[in-house]
Amino acid sequence: MVPSYPTGRDVLRESVRGQRRDVALGSLLGSGHQIGEALVPVLIGVVIDRAVTKSDTGALVLWLGVLAVVYVGLALSWRFGAWSGDRAAVRAEHALRIALVRRVLHPGGGAEEGRLPGALANTATEDAKRVGAVNMSVMYGISALVGILTTAVVLLRTSVLLGLVVLLGTPVLLWLGHLLSKPLETRSEAEQERAAHASAVAADLVAGLRILKGIGGESTAIARYRTTSRDSLQATLKAARAQAFQSGMVLSLTGCLIAVVALVGGRLAAEGSISLGQLVSAVGLSLFLLGPLEVLAWVNAELAQGRASATRIAEVLATPHTVTAGDRTLAQPVRGAVRLTGVSHGGLREVDLDIASGELLGVVATDPAHATDLLRCLARRADPDTGTVELDGVCLRDLDPAEMRTAMLVAEHDADLFEGTVRNNVTAAAPDSADPEPAMTAAGVAQVAETLPDGEDTAVSERGARSLSGGQRQRVALARALAADRPVLVVHDPTTAVDAVTEAGIASGIREIRKGRTTVLVTTSPALLSVTDRVVLLDDGRVTDTAPHADLIARHETYRAAVLA
Repeated sequence: MVPSYPTGRDVLRESVRGQRRDVALGSLLGSGHQIGEALVPVLIGVVIDRAVTKSDTGALVLWLGVLAVVYVGLALSWRFGAWSGDRAAVRAEHALRIALVRRVLHPGGGAEEGRLPGALANTATEDAKRVGAVNMSVMYGISALVGILTTAVVLLRTSVLLGLVVLLGTPVLLWLGHLLSKPLETRSEAEQERAAHASAVAADLVAGLRILKGIGGESTAIARYRTTSRDSLQATLKAARAQAFQSGMVLSLTGCLIAVVALVGGRLAAEGSISLGQLVSAVGLSLFLLGPLEVLAWVNAELAQGRASATRIAEVLATPHTVTAGDRTLAQPVRGAVRLTGVSHGGLREVDLDIASGELLGVVATDPAHATDLLRCLARRADPDTGTVELDGVCLRDLDPAEMRTAMLVAEHDADLFEGTVRNNVTAAAPDSADPEPAMTAAGVAQVAETLPDGEDTAVSERGARSLSGGQRQRVALARALAADRPVLVVHDPTTAVDAVTEAGIASGIREIRKGRTTVLVTTSPALLSVTDRVVLLDDGRVTDTAPHADLIARHETYRAAVLA
């Protein structure tokens, strides 16, 4: 199951709850560190009152020893407390990243709709990192509050007035800091949105670099990215100004509180209400307060940025699925009979089509958009607006998409390759015990491997853009689909980038390797259509005729224009 949180607040709550042990341990150790820090000026005051003013060497050595022990405790608690906080932040970041990837890859789809891959990658990295850092902020915030509370208790024992100044002033300071963080939260969200968009545009341009160079579109691409990057820069500068303003104002308010503590302490010492050592302790504690209060200001800023990033993460996780899972299962073994009844979706209108088990069927769509609509319904990336698609008599709506895709594979025209080797790409979806060689031979990958420096073990870069030519990538992608060995295989234009001789060989290879299993070739390639059992002509979104390829060539001008143009 993929966790789905309706709001950013829920994301933050679950992030901290999931790491509560590390956060609790870090808070405990951090609190010990803060208590120790607060005790240092108190111990210095004690040294002054009990050793320095009385010239007692023994007491001086004793209390200096106590100070040394406190400093050792400070060092150890800081080290292990910071380690626990870092671990909580990194684990929370990792958990969120996994949750986001699971949601994006969920068979029900939906998360990728309307979002560029670069934007999703930015959410899974930068936003997850900011939300994970909230665990560290919570730990430091609790520790800082304990330090302030310790200071207030010590000052209350010294003077009720000094203690009240801290106890009453700190909540006011925290409230003002929260108010000042609101603009930062808004601008931080805008900053992340712009940064994600800039990353997405950059990834898009890099992926199409070869095409851009081929058509001479470099200047247009640079202008597009310059505009996007400038918008991202402006959003970042606005967020930075908001953070600087928030930090500056909180620091000024903190300085005012410290000045009040020092002023009240000095007056009490002048009146004789407190000793010299207590005055030194009060001044030291007021200076110590600067640290915890600065930490709280930083925590406010981190929480503001964390809330903005959590909202973006929640939007992805809470995106409704495009298709939902049914409760029926397919009978085994899967025969592979496919039926479309009255299917309307996009440009498709009342499509009726029966595909027999083991049939090799060609589909020619006079409008490429209609071919895409058909593929979306067969792959169940979307359910038809009306009508049904059935596999072995079971409506696809009633199946779990993940189970359905173990029986029917739709290999789209623009299928990407993965980073790895040629062989690893071919075997990515193959059964563990399957031999990929027949699929590689049928798709012409064996010929490709002969021309590569390391054969089948040649490294393939991301998407294969810099390692293989367009035709080579198509053959590897087709081999991957064939090696998956699904009972039903739907392939879309698998040979548009290969030469005619290679295409004819691939056509024969597909017919041979898929013998006895249902195969649908959505294409306008005469070489592929010539090896099919029959071809369905999809014109104006409707099935207008079905017959062998040669018969349709002879009797349909529309068909001839589609496949011979």
